[in-house]
Amino acid sequence: MRDIIIEKLEERGVQIKEIAEIVYALQKPYSENLNIEECLESVHSVLEKREVQYTLLTGIALDKLTEEGKVEEPLASIIKRDEPLYGVDESLALAIANIYGTIGFTSFGYLDKNKFGAMERLDTSKDRVNTFLDDLVAGIASAASARIAHQKRNEQEKEAEKEVS
Repeated sequence: MRDIIIEKLEERGVQIKEIAEIVYALQKPYSENLNIEECLESVHSVLEKREVQYTLLTGIALDKLTEEGKVEEPLASIIKRDEPLYGVDESLALAIANIYGTIGFTSFGYLDKNKFGAMERLDTSKDRVNTFLDDLVAGIASAASARIAHQKRNEQEKEAEKEVS
């Protein structure tokens, strides 16, 4: 299933490495030894979760169906405009962002307001409807970033225990 998700993301113009770069930008200020490979691993780990896979399938399908004219009005226009008060796109993405706790939630809020990289490209695309996808990418990056934050904290605690022993 993870491979299907990666394929669907790539079909919509999103590379996993781009998501890892967002994770790196989020976590680098807090992890001096962080590298892009750790971020890629974390993104892949998030994409292994069935809940994440189902959420991505749903959001990508809604974007595509809207693009193809298969969503009824007035919903189609709301999705095409990425209406600010719609919020369903953010709600789906938050389901992903929250899988590693509140740090994912706060990172998602930051990314939702400060889109860069793949998120910005998707958000400003004139060729495709990416109302759900830009937020889903932010959700994946937020969860992967939170996962790294938890891992780094665990490593720090283990080091502190060794020093005490």
